[in-house]
Amino acid sequence: MIVPENVSMWISLIGNFGFPIALTVYLFIRFERKIDKLESVIMELSEVIKSLHFKKGG
Repeated sequence: MIVPENVSMWISLIGNFGFPIALTVYLFIRFERKIDKLESVIMELSEVIKSLHFKKGG
């Protein structure tokens, strides 16, 4: 059974915390893409360094 006091409490909670939660989720998704790209670039750089070290005779 839904009690009117509970409904107003949920509306208040969503009003107070909905935007910060949505913003946090958006930023996590955006940063995750950038971190994935950064990881890929680091792996490529690692391979280049290994190949240069190998060519140098080390």
